[in-house]
Amino acid sequence: MSHTKSPPPSSSALLENSAVELRRLIGARQLSPVELLDASIARIEAVNPFVNAVTATCFERARDEARAAEQAVMRGDALGLLHGLPMGVKDLEPTAGLLSTSGSPPFRNHVPSRDIELVARLRNAGGIVVGKTNVPEMGAGANSRNPVWGATGNPFNPNLNAGGSSGGSAAALALDMLPVCTGSDTGGSLRIPAACCGVVGFRPSPGVIPSVRKSLGWSPISVVGPMGRSVEDACLQMAASAGMHPGDPLSHPLDPLSFLDPGTCDLSRLRVAYTEDFGACDVDPVIRAAFRAKIAAMKPLFAVCEEVRFDLGDVHRCFDVLRAEAFVAGMRATYERDPESLGPNPRANYEMGTRMSLLDSAWAQSEQTRIVGRFQPVFEGYDLVLSPTTPVSPFAWTKPHVDVIDGRQQENYYRWLALTYVVTLTTHPAISLPCGSDAQGMPFGLQVVGPFRADRRLLAAARAMEQAFEADAVLRRPRPDATALRAAEPALRSIVTAAPDDVFAHVPNDGVSASVV
Repeated sequence: MSHTKSPPPSSSALLENSAVELRRLIGARQLSPVELLDASIARIEAVNPFVNAVTATCFERARDEARAAEQAVMRGDALGLLHGLPMGVKDLEPTAGLLSTSGSPPFRNHVPSRDIELVARLRNAGGIVVGKTNVPEMGAGANSRNPVWGATGNPFNPNLNAGGSSGGSAAALALDMLPVCTGSDTGGSLRIPAACCGVVGFRPSPGVIPSVRKSLGWSPISVVGPMGRSVEDACLQMAASAGMHPGDPLSHPLDPLSFLDPGTCDLSRLRVAYTEDFGACDVDPVIRAAFRAKIAAMKPLFAVCEEVRFDLGDVHRCFDVLRAEAFVAGMRATYERDPESLGPNPRANYEMGTRMSLLDSAWAQSEQTRIVGRFQPVFEGYDLVLSPTTPVSPFAWTKPHVDVIDGRQQENYYRWLALTYVVTLTTHPAISLPCGSDAQGMPFGLQVVGPFRADRRLLAAARAMEQAFEADAVLRRPRPDATALRAAEPALRSIVTAAPDDVFAHVPNDGVSASVV
């Protein structure tokens, strides 16, 4: 990896088009899926070495699928919602025939034989899997670095982190490598990387998109959801993936296609509440100042935009217990087989859980119910709640996590995610919108929380806000300059502990490769 050479300029503006527009062009026979895939692969090869967002790839299989997609268009076949669109899959999601490691050494050679339901739905809708996107080990934390693939750098400055755990997806989208990428969210894993990279991350209400991977099927804290460069692109992925499935007992009947157009929203009629910290979260002064400036710029858009106070209870201990409970359920077999094979973050979560009792679990379940109840009154007077998505500007990827915010020591490696995990506990839908930059010149993410189970209303409002923001330099989405990228110092692959040959040892010879490109 060069430390001086920058990537060549893009030969075409094709990949800057939204996923919705690219799908329209394919359906109108104005764009070949083969042409689009070739452009995407060329972009990955040119840009990905600077950020390490895309990990295992399956280019030849994708080319076969793109040719088949082109033939279907020419035959006049019925086309799926994502027909011909190149797609990245977060490396926590098992993907047939493609190395799926979760960034963890025990799974460095894991090649599933079947797609998990989310991936199956997106492929059935015509999406073409091009590769996996990077994550923290086992999704533990919000800095996408692991001992299998290394770290993902921020598209605006690869020396900084891209957030997590959907950091690879966010970086790939921001740099126009792929028009469609998946994500998932427990404590903020869709919203935080979206904020760090200047894209959209939508956490739907539990059960809207079935999450069959979670071990605790009745728990509402972990969901899967879309990332995109716009709200409209997120809606497209929602329409292709939402709907009931028995693998997720929280899923329920709904019309997935209703997400294609969530409706209109007149911002001038909205009553909007805002908070810097939910009364419970540490926030850096740089972010508080940026948030105040954003609120001042957007206040004229709304009928009312007022600060509100919250007293939600013991949100931190509640999240600690519920998070640890999920790690114990999901990691027991791996931990008991070889605890030393796991990195410090997933191991810490598991061991925290083993020290807890039934009394802790019962208290946390009860406290979450109380938190949900305490949160509802704000929606008796307001339509939305706004907050910062992250409490700090993106920091060096070499730093595992934030340990001090505004002079206050953080209790553990994920306490700095509190602005998003507080909302997780309420089970309300939430979206992170790109909202200009902070004083460090890095993307600023605005967290927008909607009413209970009002996913479409939130998406409609977010789309209207996004459109309004585009007219304001303080609020519009920032875009990285790929031609200005330089390799990170140290190299983003420097934390990989195994030799590359070990990583690729058991990949089947079926045109599916596992290459860091």
